[in-house]
Amino acid sequence: MKRILLFAVLALALCATTASAKKLIVATDTNFPPFEFKDPESGKHTGFDVELWDAIAKEIGAEYDLQPMDFNGIIPGLQSGQIDVGIAGITIKPERAEVVDFSDPYYNAGLLILVKADNAEITDVKSLAGKIVATKLGTTSEDFAKKEAGAKEVKLFPNNDAMFMELMAGGADAVIFDSPVISEFVRTVGKEQTKIVGPLYMGQSYGIGFPKGSDLVAKVNEALKKLKDSGAYRELYIKWFGTEPK
Repeated sequence: MKRILLFAVLALALCATTASAKKLIVATDTNFPPFEFKDPESGKHTGFDVELWDAIAKEIGAEYDLQPMDFNGIIPGLQSGQIDVGIAGITIKPERAEVVDFSDPYYNAGLLILVKADNAEITDVKSLAGKIVATKLGTTSEDFAKKEAGAKEVKLFPNNDAMFMELMAGGADAVIFDSPVISEFVRTVGKEQTKIVGPLYMGQSYGIGFPKGSDLVAKVNEALKKLKDSGAYRELYIKWFGTEPK
């Protein structure tokens, strides 16, 4: 009897060890610079979100596999439990918070309107009435474009490159999207060809997503606080955005 009990205890200990050693599946967007994108030289995904999560993982002692995927698949993946963590510039919205848990906010952003440099008609959201707007599928920008812009048509794309290409090719009059991504495009690929019009709309915060009830939320929040207190978060922020954290 004692031998049977001993085997049972050993089996339980082995299961616990295996569970604790499980690698987390961490989903990130395939193309959301400067938060996450594939480095053309190394072929690896990098960016603010990717490096921030790596620092958090080290703080909490977690091993993980990074899983780049289309943004609109991340929330469903968290809901189904196929993904343990989602970090992809995910806006903390009430309807999302009903189906997944979020960390404390780690980045404050908003939405901007991008047009071609020679466009004199569009100056703000009101002047988008009757126009064609491009944005990304499953994002806050989609909600805003449909409800606030009064556009004739809202074209939805699975990634950033496609929506920007639609604007440059003349298939859309404007792009509405997250401020850091729009600003990065204007500074780089769209330099001298595009411009930002209007103010910052819909101030919003990004959070790291988890399946409902995940015990990782408290650990990640504690790690975020440590990274901010130590100055490590500030260093990453300046590296990727060129400014002090807001």
